[in-house]
Amino acid sequence: MQKLHVVARLFPMILSGEKTATIRWREARIAPGPLTYVCAGDPGKQAVVLVTQCTDMPLSQAAAFLGREADWPDAVLLEGMREHYPDIQLTDIVQVIEHRNEKT
Repeated sequence: MQKLHVVARLFPMILSGEKTATIRWREARIAPGPLTYVCAGDPGKQAVVLVTQCTDMPLSQAAAFLGREADWPDAVLLEGMREHYPDIQLTDIVQVIEHRNEKT
């Protein structure tokens, strides 16, 4: 099964169904179907979701694509992504992975 690690502070939002997408850069390609999120720092915590869509686009388009442009203006999005990918630029192509909780 596909696996992605997610930082511990975001893991509860996956469990609750509040977090329904992730943006990845230069990581293993994800495809629609089952996916296991593994909580970084506590690999015993895992959540299975169903990936419904994967879309490649420049990072600069991801917030609008996900309907989060009010929450993630370019500077905020870039700062957040650089927490995980220090060299990323707004022009870099990312994979936007959308999912739904297996329980829903």
